[in-house]
Amino acid sequence: MVKRDGEGLEIDLLVVNDKDTVAIECKSNLSIDDVNEHLERLEKIKRLIPRYKDNRILGAVAGMVIPANVAGYAIRKGLYVMGQNGEQLELQNDASFKAKVW
Repeated sequence: MVKRDGEGLEIDLLVVNDKDTVAIECKSNLSIDDVNEHLERLEKIKRLIPRYKDNRILGAVAGMVIPANVAGYAIRKGLYVMGQNGEQLELQNDASFKAKVW
């Protein structure tokens, strides 16, 4: 949880290297509302966490249950989608996917 200028930001998982930052929202049952809330978070990261202002910000959602329409929506919005497949998580984006950069 980050608080700055009276505004807060909570990210489930933040993966960072020298030039990229991936903010991941994790849910047991992912919904379109969850995707929209995460998109709003992604818009705030550089402003509320200035340490990453020079990084490329990418977004991802992960869930145990992800309805096909929700996965498709998240992918169209430029997010990586990680869903459960048996005992493992798998990336649901195809090879032609282009992630949105914030």
